[in-house]
Amino acid sequence: MKDVSLAGRPLVSVIIPCYNHGAFLPDAIESILNQTYKNIEIVVVDDGSKDNTREVAAQFPAVKYVYQENQGLSAARNTGAQNSEGDLLVFLDADDLLNPHALSCNVQYLQDHPAAAFVSGGYELITADGQRIELMQRTIEADHYVNLLKMNYIGMHGTVMYRRWVFKEFAYDVSLGACEDYDLYLKVARKYPVVHHTEILTKYRMHGTNMSGNNSLMLAQAIAVLKRQKASLQTAVEREAYKEGMTGWKNYYCDLLFVDLRTRRVKATKENLSLLRQHKTQYYFQFLLMNIISRRSQFLKKAPAFIPRFLNRVGLYKTYRPLPGKVQLGDLNRTTPISTDFGMDRGGAIDRYYIENFLEKHAGVIKGRVLEIGNNHYTRKFGGANVQKSDVLDVDVNNPKASFVADLSNAEAIPDNSFDCFILTQTLQYVFDLEAAMKTCYRILKPGGSLLLTVPGLAQIGKLKSEKENYLWSFTDNSVQKIVTGVFSQEHVQVKAFGNVLAATAFLYGLGLPEVKKESLDVEDSCYQVIITAAAKKPV
Repeated sequence: MKDVSLAGRPLVSVIIPCYNHGAFLPDAIESILNQTYKNIEIVVVDDGSKDNTREVAAQFPAVKYVYQENQGLSAARNTGAQNSEGDLLVFLDADDLLNPHALSCNVQYLQDHPAAAFVSGGYELITADGQRIELMQRTIEADHYVNLLKMNYIGMHGTVMYRRWVFKEFAYDVSLGACEDYDLYLKVARKYPVVHHTEILTKYRMHGTNMSGNNSLMLAQAIAVLKRQKASLQTAVEREAYKEGMTGWKNYYCDLLFVDLRTRRVKATKENLSLLRQHKTQYYFQFLLMNIISRRSQFLKKAPAFIPRFLNRVGLYKTYRPLPGKVQLGDLNRTTPISTDFGMDRGGAIDRYYIENFLEKHAGVIKGRVLEIGNNHYTRKFGGANVQKSDVLDVDVNNPKASFVADLSNAEAIPDNSFDCFILTQTLQYVFDLEAAMKTCYRILKPGGSLLLTVPGLAQIGKLKSEKENYLWSFTDNSVQKIVTGVFSQEHVQVKAFGNVLAATAFLYGLGLPEVKKESLDVEDSCYQVIITAAAKKPV
């Protein structure tokens, strides 16, 4: 006899709606059979498939197969609920997967929260061939209805486990072409308690036929679903959350739709343009202007110079090139830099942006005993409480912060295997014997220790006499790769270059960091390498 009592091991029905996804179906079924929780039934609802869905389902004796003429995803889920016996229900799309602990995890949450109508968790986005894209985890501990008004924090319905009684009062709305799961979450959470956690329960497979990739459909349906809640809003907090959610959906899907239109992934249909005009007017007019530009390129070449120049500045005519003799150099029409202090007197040096982003990315290895050149600013900033001891290396005997005074290429005073991390920023350009310097770096690191290295590609040499006399090298990513892998093994080295022509020009002129847009700094062009970084690890 099947166990359907919550006091014991409740029967969980996993319902798989399937429409022409027979190729994915075996993986979905296997992911259910491989659950650590064993009191389950599997119901496959074939929504009028034209492929081999029936044959695939027949290969699994444990599967209950239900066929219906094609009626859509919502109807298939409702059919599955009606043809299942479990006290707890999970709906898994045929192209998605359950992680082995998914059912046991959610059963435990429902047993711990007996009043909850459903529980939901985190999930993992994967490619069609199973490669991880991103983990989706949102911490929502209270006010679930209000948070659902703001956004669909659940995201993937395969993470949701319902109690059967939910479907005696509610059902998936068959009139909706998408977002029917979001509609159900809102209706249930409006009336009953629900629970959410961040355990990764499922894998959401991204491929060319995902409904969620149809941004115009998702935009229209998400807005329609949220509007259904407007009449039932009771408090100022709910009304504010509703406004935030409406704005969020419009921004999210209009952004995606605009990119699709610009890159011609979708056609500029009347429906798509109408959605942009209704919900994001500026995108609508930008797209129209872009079309005019693409069709009237000859006209723009002959137009007054300020028109194509303006369009270029606002990002709508990126292929614009001024005619010979028409370039406006403006403030850059000079043979001396705007700042001789690397832009430090204008809000900060541009190269620091790349250096600090690199150190922040690798902050996890700045721990234990850390050595830094000149001072311990970056050690404290990025290592924080994870640093047990901070040391400083300098060639200057007058540096009061120096724990060790030595030339990096001849530093016998520094003991072997001493440091968990060595932060070596903007120093190698002053060292003649690069191979000896790398050998020192390797020698003084503990097994498993990390070297975080940055060097200049393009830079002002510096106005001080000592800088001019001692500045020996500029680097490329290729030269850094050869220098570092000459000592560290190649599999433990990551080298990357940062910069582009604008960043390089601005840095050479001494512009300050606030004077260049972040999105411009983030463009990478290996022909203009401002900073080269290397992260290297000494094997254990």
